[in-house]
Amino acid sequence: MKSIQIILLLLMGLSFTVNAQKERIKLSNPSFEDMPRHSQPPIGWYNCGMDGESPPDVQPGSFEVRQKAVDGMTYLGMVTRDNETWESVGQRLSSSLIGGNCYQFRIFMTYSDEYFSISRTTLKNEFFIKPVKLRIWAGNGYCDKRELLAESGLVSSTTWEEFTFVLKPKRDYKYIVLEAFYKTPTLFPYNGNILLDHASDIILKEKCDKKIDETIWEDEPEVIAGNDNINKKPPKKPTQPDPEPDPVKPTPVTPDPPMTPDPPANDPIVAAPPKIMDELSDVSKIKEGQTIRIKQLDFLADDFKINESMHPVLNEIFAFMRSNPKVVVEIGGHTNRLPSHEYCNWLSKKRAESVTNYLQEKGLADARITFKGYGKTQPIDTSNTASGRKKNQRVEIKILSLKGG
Repeated sequence: MKSIQIILLLLMGLSFTVNAQKERIKLSNPSFEDMPRHSQPPIGWYNCGMDGESPPDVQPGSFEVRQKAVDGMTYLGMVTRDNETWESVGQRLSSSLIGGNCYQFRIFMTYSDEYFSISRTTLKNEFFIKPVKLRIWAGNGYCDKRELLAESGLVSSTTWEEFTFVLKPKRDYKYIVLEAFYKTPTLFPYNGNILLDHASDIILKEKCDKKIDETIWEDEPEVIAGNDNINKKPPKKPTQPDPEPDPVKPTPVTPDPPMTPDPPANDPIVAAPPKIMDELSDVSKIKEGQTIRIKQLDFLADDFKINESMHPVLNEIFAFMRSNPKVVVEIGGHTNRLPSHEYCNWLSKKRAESVTNYLQEKGLADARITFKGYGKTQPIDTSNTASGRKKNQRVEIKILSLKGG
């Protein structure tokens, strides 16, 4: 008799566990943990961005983003762009969202007031720092945006905040997409960013007759947490989610091909006379281990941002690299001897990184370029004179290989 009772208790416990699992839909890698790097979505998440554009970033560390993670070491960074393209990621859920059910989902969000990258329309370095929103889609395949489940207001705080959403799918879905998007209803494309971390399980709720998120967004009068959670001025219940805008696809920058040296004949980057870097005119005259100073690359004092005056020489370097696909280089930053070692190491590294990021944003493959800050350890002149200090605070190209990586 006792054996039967024990078996019944075990079965009841198993049933409870199974039901509890059905009530929680788990995400793979909900805190977006991975090695910090740009243009690479975190493990467990699939890039759902647009053709010709770079994927989202594992932050912090790229494009001047420095916020500390809420959970773990890294988080997801996504941007919107001024050419009507935006970033998104998706994944297959552990179990399906069931149509007609009500679910609760939480995630921490913020934005960075520094997100330095290249504008797709002007080809100039700009800050992608306008606030954007998060949109949550459901579908039946990777990147399938079949139904808009939830939409936040503009995320404009530079400190992490937890957002709660109510999800009420009309049909069954197995996939979810998290998307950065512009301020609406009037869509005007701009450069913005959003950071995401520490997402919760998607939890089944017994009732869905109360709004979980009652925040009134001053500048964003749309859906903030599910298709039935509306904040409008004046209130007005929509009959269906706003349709996704039809993006105007830009002409993408051709990625750096590993073995294709001939660039397009009409490429404006290649046509950059007069020649600034004569040393790069003939690859046969270059040797492995050779160091070449980058000319006309004059950073402002204590600054590492690329300005417009630097574009001609950097575009020339990019054209050289693309025309010679086996060349691998290091970008090295150097300073004069006046500041402290700690500061010199930091500044020289940031300047070398800025040059590297510029070339990578143009399409140069990551495997063909690296950067390093040498600080004040390798002076080429005295730091006792203004002219000597100017020579020492330089950025150089070091030829690591002429035969590929």
